[in-house]
Amino acid sequence: QVQLVESGGGLVQPGGSLRLSCAASGSILRINTMGWYRQAPGKERELVARFVGGSRTNYADSVKGRFTISRDNAKNTVYLQMNTLKPEDTAVYYCNAALTTTTFRYLEVWGQGTLVTVSS
Repeated sequence: QVQLVESGGGLVQPGGSLRLSCAASGSILRINTMGWYRQAPGKERELVARFVGGSRTNYADSVKGRFTISRDNAKNTVYLQMNTLKPEDTAVYYCNAALTTTTFRYLEVWGQGTLVTVSS
């Protein structure tokens, strides 16, 4: 069994910063992709940032230059540093991972979500 545990959401004023963390645990052989999505009220879930196939990264255009994804491979953890936050960044942020288990199963796993609210 594999699970993702997120932390770091909360309320922040416009222009402020937050750092999200997501730790993967369980019978993991290899993490293929890992990153962050978000879903704002009334909108579809969208990619924010992720690692793809090693050290390559994808970012949504709306967060480029403000958000940075990083990771600690030893801890199977990814981080999302969010700077210069805007009210339109308000959403539930979900961690996502596509991985191979120790029994060679391919899984896509989602975290429970963490709420980020940007408001004055």
